[in-house]
Amino acid sequence: MAQGPPRPRPEKVKRRLPGAKGNQPPTRTLLECLRDRQADVLRLLTDTAIPPTSNQAERDLRPSNTQQKIFGRLRSEKTTRHRYAIRGYASTAAKHGIAVFTAIRDALAGDPWIPPIPASA
Repeated sequence: MAQGPPRPRPEKVKRRLPGAKGNQPPTRTLLECLRDRQADVLRLLTDTAIPPTSNQAERDLRPSNTQQKIFGRLRSEKTTRHRYAIRGYASTAAKHGIAVFTAIRDALAGDPWIPPIPASA
């Protein structure tokens, strides 16, 4: 059995030791960042107004992903669009401090809450 040409060896990653110059392993960089910003990291434990993640869009989609995993699919495309429109409206109202049921009730009564237009920079 003939062998092909020898494979080139991967380049070694240069790792920086404390006090040395050059690159560091990612785990070391993370540990140093956590050490240097300890107050910011621990603030999450005491300030309940800070969400555990900054990805609100992902949290908004989680219930539909759960439904899709359980049932294997979502409803029809039209129903799915309506559901996301209602969820988006409710989520936006909640983010602006408006009670979700009040916002939906008012919208169904013909007096919808409309989010403020962001100020241009």
